[in-house]
Amino acid sequence: MSFDFDKTVDRRGTDSLKYDFAVRRGRPADVLPLWVADMDFQSPPAVREAISGLAVHGIFGYSDTGDDYFGIVADWFKSRFGWKPEAEWLIKTPGVVPSLALAIRAFSEPGDAVLIQPPVYYPFYSVIRDNGRIIAESPLVRDKARYVIDFGGFEDVIVKKNVRLFILCSPHNPVGRVWTREELKTMGDICERHGVTVVSDEIHCDIVYPGSRHTIFADACPSLVQNCVICTAPSKTFNTAGLQLSNIFIPSPELRSRFQLELDRFGYSQPNQAGIAACKAAYAGGAEWLSELLVYLDHNRAYIRQFLENEIPMISVTNSEGTYFAWLDFSGLGLSDGELDRLVTEKANLWLDAGRIFGREAGRGYQRLVYACPRATLEKALESLKRAVRDTLK
Repeated sequence: MSFDFDKTVDRRGTDSLKYDFAVRRGRPADVLPLWVADMDFQSPPAVREAISGLAVHGIFGYSDTGDDYFGIVADWFKSRFGWKPEAEWLIKTPGVVPSLALAIRAFSEPGDAVLIQPPVYYPFYSVIRDNGRIIAESPLVRDKARYVIDFGGFEDVIVKKNVRLFILCSPHNPVGRVWTREELKTMGDICERHGVTVVSDEIHCDIVYPGSRHTIFADACPSLVQNCVICTAPSKTFNTAGLQLSNIFIPSPELRSRFQLELDRFGYSQPNQAGIAACKAAYAGGAEWLSELLVYLDHNRAYIRQFLENEIPMISVTNSEGTYFAWLDFSGLGLSDGELDRLVTEKANLWLDAGRIFGREAGRGYQRLVYACPRATLEKALESLKRAVRDTLK
């Protein structure tokens, strides 16, 4: 490999959310954190060089994107997904989660129901509740070691709750499904039939493993192009979340105008200078790095499955087709929520995300582990978990 993903980089003392705030968040100071969705790998050399160039220049004033920006972003989506966005569709925001909140405010009214598919990324819940909307749930169905969509239940909820807005997670966080074109089209057809606007969070679109292929929602559902929003960012792919820049594509002039109005009300105009530089550098010069990253992550994914099968068979993991999350099923241990939390945090000294925050019922008995880390870190975490489980079962 050309890039050293085995290299351990000490992130403590850098104001890292993942490493420096354990005590503040009720965890032991020395806990091993595999919870928040960023990577323990350095960003690609092209990104680091772009940021270094800014630092050398030394002026960090207001910035905006030049004519080359859209071309670089569009080329990435055309080359990797065969999707050809148009320049006028693009609105830049500081992040996908803020964009979800803006979309909720732009495309629904207080008291409206917004549909999600638990177990799902937990900020989906908060941005709906905090904006005075009602959560409508169409839970995914566990089918052996993977999750599928109950399309009948999906449509029933839309009808019964009078849903007008659906937030899709594609690829899905935390269960790792990469929805097929057919699955996306079926959801799109249902939403079109009932006048539902789709906001598709595709922030993990580049993290997909052999045997699966990500399809942009707007490409899978051309009849719904004028009633959808595609949320993207380079942040998960290239580990640049702290630079706060997302690319939101809205083909409909009407929806785009309404979204832009909410962004204006929010008071945001110029994007982060470093975020611009990093995005351009990543999409223009990060493809080789990403190819090697995917191989490394795939090996980590396989290692987790093999380790659990051989060493802790009471814990299983969902078949993940994308993302860098292991959705771990601890239900075979027969523990309560509190007992499971103590096992993970106190006995294993790990900081994972409790499954119930992804949906109280759909996530109960699960934990999400982020395996975008050096193999040595992952080995340490799983060995610690094995010891904790064996001590618990004595």
